Amino acid sequence: MTIGRNETSVAMFTLQGISDEPELQVIFFLLFLGIYIMTLTWNLGLIILIRSDSHLHSPMYFFLSFLSFIDICYSSSISPRMLSDFFLEEKTISFLACAAQYFFAAWMALAECCLLAVMAYDRYVAIYSPLRYSIIMHLPICGKLVAGAYVAGCLGSLVQTTAGFQLHICGPKIINHFFCDIPKIIALSCSNPFINQFMVFLVALCIGLFSFLFIIMSYVYITVTILKMPSAKGRAKAFNTCASHLTAVTLFFGTAFCVYLRPNSGHSAHLDKVLSVFYAILIPVLNPMIYSLRNKEIKDALKRLMNRGKLS
Repeated sequence: MTIGRNETSVAMFTLQGISDEPELQVIFFLLFLGIYIMTLTWNLGLIILIRSDSHLHSPMYFFLSFLSFIDICYSSSISPRMLSDFFLEEKTISFLACAAQYFFAAWMALAECCLLAVMAYDRYVAIYSPLRYSIIMHLPICGKLVAGAYVAGCLGSLVQTTAGFQLHICGPKIINHFFCDIPKIIALSCSNPFINQFMVFLVALCIGLFSFLFIIMSYVYITVTILKMPSAKGRAKAFNTCASHLTAVTLFFGTAFCVYLRPNSGHSAHLDKVLSVFYAILIPVLNPMIYSLRNKEIKDALKRLMNRGKLS
C-alpha cells in the first residue's frame, strides 16, 4: 500500500492494548464487557423511551436521543475491537481497519462536540425566550441542527483521517494505545509531520474549540437571564434544567482537553490510556445516567412505560 510521496508499504499495525499483564486480561475483559453492555442498554433504552412516550417529544429530548445514538456508535467503534484484543497474543490491525476505526471514532466525537453546542443553544432559547421557544425550536429546525452536527463531524473526521494516514511510516509499526488514535499514528512518522499535524489541529480548533466557546457563551447569557428572574423557585428550576447538560459538557470537554492538550512526555503513555478509557469508554455509559437519574420527566415516562407493560 502506498502512503504519500515516500511509498512505504504499511500492511499492519500492532496495538499494545491497555495492559500487557497476562493476569489482568480476563479481569479487564469482564470489566469492559460489562461497561459496553451497559452503554448499549442505557442508551438504546433511553432512545426507545423518548421515541415511545409523547411527553418526551420536545427538542431537548429529541437532541438527547441523538446524543445517545452517538454514544452507542462511538463506543462501538472502539470497545468490540478492544475486547477481542484481550485474548490475542499479537494485537495486530490492518492499515485500512486502523484508518476506519479512527474515522468513525473521530466522526462521533466531533459530532458530539457540535451536538452539545446545539443542546446549549436549546437551553438558552428555552430560558431566554420561553414564549417563542416552540416557534424557534420547531422540528424541522431541530432536524437540520442535528444533521449539521453529523455532517460537520464527518467532514472534520475525513480531513483528520486523510492527514494522519498519509504520513511516511517507518520503523516498528507499534501503536502504544488500545485503539488507533491520530497522535499515536503521527508519532510513528519519520517524515516531517508539520502540515499533517496542522490539519488535525485546525479541525480540532474549528469544531472542538468553537463548540466549547459557543457553549460557554450560551451559559453566560443563560446565567445572566436566570439571575434576573424575580422568583427563587424559578431560578432553581431553570438552573436544574441545565445541570445535566453542564455535567456532560464538563466531563466530555474536560477529559478531551486532558487527553489531547497535555504536553507530551516519555512517561505519559500510561496516563494517556487511563484518560482515554474515561473519555472513550466511560463517558458513553455515564451520559444516559447523568440525564436520567435526576430527571423527573424521564422517571415519570419510565413509570408510564412499566404501567403499560403491566396492563398488557
